[in-house]
Amino acid sequence: MLKPDQLATGTVHEIPDDLKEALKAFPQILELWNGLTDLARNEWICWIISVRKPETRKQHIERLCNDLLNGKRRPCCWPGCPHRKPVSKGGL
Repeated sequence: MLKPDQLATGTVHEIPDDLKEALKAFPQILELWNGLTDLARNEWICWIISVRKPETRKQHIERLCNDLLNGKRRPCCWPGCPHRKPVSKGGL
């Protein structure tokens, strides 16, 4: 079990420092973050780090916080993390 100030991670990506700061700044958002699945956290992290401009990245972090507060668990309209390996289906 995580301590109240600990951050749960994703499956592929490390949590970037700017996202860590934003999550730790708001205990309610941190609690919601830690309640996500590993894969859901990974999707958010990938969605945030995939942009090129710092201002867009900041907007993504702000949207993550708002979306979590509004009950959303994954980024909207995001095709998914392209960095995860596909799951094998019965060895096919």
